[in-house]
Amino acid sequence: MPHSAIEVLELERLLRAQWLRLRDWVERLDLAVDTEPSILNGWTVAELVAHLGRGLSPLTTAQPAPPGTVPMTLAEYVGTYPGRAEEIRESGRDLAREIAHDPLAAVERMADAAFAQLGQLRDLGPDPVVQARRGPVLLSTMITSRLLELVVHADDLVRSTRLVAQGDPGPLEAGAVTVVADALLDVLVARGGWRVEVVDPIGWLRLACGREPLEPAALQAALQPAHTGDSLPDLGRLLPLL
Repeated sequence: MPHSAIEVLELERLLRAQWLRLRDWVERLDLAVDTEPSILNGWTVAELVAHLGRGLSPLTTAQPAPPGTVPMTLAEYVGTYPGRAEEIRESGRDLAREIAHDPLAAVERMADAAFAQLGQLRDLGPDPVVQARRGPVLLSTMITSRLLELVVHADDLVRSTRLVAQGDPGPLEAGAVTVVADALLDVLVARGGWRVEVVDPIGWLRLACGREPLEPAALQAALQPAHTGDSLPDLGRLLPLL
């Protein structure tokens, strides 16, 4: 369903808010010497931070799509992720080495370029189709996918560094978490057709993105059927989504 201009503007606002909150939090990390492994297998904390800039950079290279271009859905777009996992990991390592002398400043420059191009794309219309690296998408879809990157990796960093107390949102923007949780639910519904609702947004995104083992108790704590008389479907064949 096409988004209105107000929705695109709100997504942009949330993306900026999430980035600024995460940027201020990351400043507390000693990235120059941080080679500690993160909870994300094969990634160090410094590599995850470098990947934040890489996660925003698709906005920098996005261009207006030709008239009449049919956009991919978010489910189709994120469906291209798993096949590129090793490529993404290697690019994260390379970037972390490249910017090791001043990582946060380098990531900030990437973010600034991304938001500058986002402003140009937003001026094209209420919700234009843009050509992204993996295919054409609505601008709202592109922004949502970048929010997903920031929120999921912010949570990765929190759990890797333990710099916030239990229950403290830390670098996570509540509105951004809600948008990402709902977007991941839309992907699930698009692939399976079930009607379920999010109960615990953080718990759900961890399951959806393969950060937590898919156990019945965890799934029941994160999701519930849309109708109280229904039971939660067997989601094992579809999770994790990413």
